[in-house]
Amino acid sequence: MSFFRRLFGLTDTRVEESGDRIETAAPQEVTTPPPRPAPAQTRPLGPLEEYISPSRRIRVGYASDIGQVRSNNQDTLLVLATSSEGNKPSQPMGLFIVADGMGGHHDGERASMVAAQTIAIHVTRELYLPSLQNHQPDAEQKTISEVLAEALDAANAAVNADVPEGGTTVTCAVVRGDLAYVAHVGDSRAYLIVEGQPSMELLTRDHSLVRRLQELGQLTPEEAEVHPQRNVLYRAIGQGDTLEVDATTRRLPPSARLMLCSDGLWGAVDDSHILQILREYADPQEACERLIQAANEGGGPDNITVIVVQMPR
Repeated sequence: MSFFRRLFGLTDTRVEESGDRIETAAPQEVTTPPPRPAPAQTRPLGPLEEYISPSRRIRVGYASDIGQVRSNNQDTLLVLATSSEGNKPSQPMGLFIVADGMGGHHDGERASMVAAQTIAIHVTRELYLPSLQNHQPDAEQKTISEVLAEALDAANAAVNADVPEGGTTVTCAVVRGDLAYVAHVGDSRAYLIVEGQPSMELLTRDHSLVRRLQELGQLTPEEAEVHPQRNVLYRAIGQGDTLEVDATTRRLPPSARLMLCSDGLWGAVDDSHILQILREYADPQEACERLIQAANEGGGPDNITVIVVQMPR
């Protein structure tokens, strides 16, 4: 509880925010052709979809397990979710973090904890507190993607200073309304699961040696699974003074799920089985617990951490 008192007691302080908004054109006369859309630099976000649920609440499940081989759990997960209803209801907002520590027996778990806490403190100060204080956006306000990039930079500096022999992956997401802002370093992952789609969509790119060799055509997926350096990362929190952060922004349609997980899940359970479990268990907490069970049944060679964010219908 002392962490949350410190977290909410603070008072100081690559997608552009304007690019994330969806502008809807006024109805056109039948005889007037619609305006030609301006060229886009990234894949355009789809049109807004109305939620059937009047509350628009998101539901969240999360779980972490030591697995069957490790002697301690070096993963850290952190969830902050808020919703406001009443005279002035606000869009639901959540921060979701999965960090997989690297290093010695205690260095990895300390690195993942320091990184997750540092990110949460920065996002709370820059996003949550202004929202609670009803600050109106202005031209100087940072975008959510910029806040996340700064938060991961701060986490990198904190781990370098506090856990010099440790490092950690970080995959985190801010969900605000029906938009997900994802920031990522390492080989923990984020997936998008949409009703009616035959497969999950991987939103992140592993910063691992074997994944890079696959991209260069020098390894097959089958060879990568048994490669002796399959756990070697070329980018992680706490591995240098500078950090390059991958970022993406995606719309979450009604009933969609956003899943964040460490490699203890996706490395032990194939995508088709993960998707089968997510479809079988409607409750996100049950789905998380069943995914942990499946990873342990697959040998549980690593710590297993998963967060499932369920959008309203």
